[in-house]
Amino acid sequence: MKEEKKIKEKAGVRVSEAVLHEFPPVWNTDSEILILGTFPSVKSREQHFYYGHPQNRFWKVIAALTKSGVPETIEEKKKLLLENRIAVWDVIASCEIVGSSDSSIRNVKANDIAGLLKKSRVHAVYANGGTAYRFYQKYCFPDTGLEAVCLPSTSPANAAWTLPKLLEAWRVILQP
Repeated sequence: MKEEKKIKEKAGVRVSEAVLHEFPPVWNTDSEILILGTFPSVKSREQHFYYGHPQNRFWKVIAALTKSGVPETIEEKKKLLLENRIAVWDVIASCEIVGSSDSSIRNVKANDIAGLLKKSRVHAVYANGGTAYRFYQKYCFPDTGLEAVCLPSTSPANAAWTLPKLLEAWRVILQP
């Protein structure tokens, strides 16, 4: 199977692969809001942490909204989130995907978002982009009963949204 994949990739054919989400959510019992992505990008999977692509604006947005410096290390990122009672996870636990392409996602198995909500103070769920929102609605909302708010994606693929526009839209996460 791997040999067939290598042949197709050499021919310029992008091949989907079955992938597991291999790192845990960032949260604690004081977390009040949950921000959900779809599934980690290739860069995030390599780093074993959220929003690892250098052009993803997630960390810039969160830092600006919380009036903090942009975190560099994983430990700084975790500290920023937890100090601001923010939990981060992805909707999908495993799927078939081509690279980092959300539109290629198939055969979804969702994470246990409802289980996380029961163990925390989370009262608001925000989806980082339309795909995360749609997968949350389909696979998680029936178990959580907690409506999610769809925010514009911080992904570099969402170039139509400038950083100032993202900050304005994401400001809603600060509401009590």
